[in-house]
Amino acid sequence: MTADDRPRVFLDTNVLVSALYSPGGPPAEILRRHIDGRIIAVVSRQVVDELIRAVGRKLPEALPLLRDLLLSAPPEIVADPSAEEVEQLASSVNRPDAPLLAAAVSAGVDYLVSGDAAFLREARRLKPALVPITPRQFLQRLRPER
Repeated sequence: MTADDRPRVFLDTNVLVSALYSPGGPPAEILRRHIDGRIIAVVSRQVVDELIRAVGRKLPEALPLLRDLLLSAPPEIVADPSAEEVEQLASSVNRPDAPLLAAAVSAGVDYLVSGDAAFLREARRLKPALVPITPRQFLQRLRPER
C-alpha cells in the first residue's frame, strides 16, 4: 500500500488521550492502524501541545508511551491555522473548536475523527470536504476495505 491510497485522518486530542487510556477501544485501534501504516494520522501543533498537557495532567503514567509514539511513529503534524482561517469558522462552531476544524480543513484530510458529538454535529452542518466522524464510525467505514 502506498501513502497515496491511505486515508489521511485528523485526530483530535480526546481521541489520542482515549487511545492511550484504553488500549482496547476504537481510538486505540485507529492509532494501531497508523502505527501499522494503514492510515496516516494527522494532527496540528495545537493538538500535540494539548495532548502532552492532558496526558501529563490526567495520565502521567502514559507519558513514556506517548514519547515512544511521537518518536517511533509520529503523526503528520500540520501547522496551526491562521487567525483568519479560525475566524471564518468561529461563528459556525464552538469558538474553542474552530482552530481544530480549520486545521483539519486546511490540511486537506479525508476524515476528522473526534469523540465530541456536539463538535461533530457542528462540523457536519458546515459540509466540509472532509468527513467528521466518531472513532467507531471511522473503523466501521474501513472494515469493508480489509
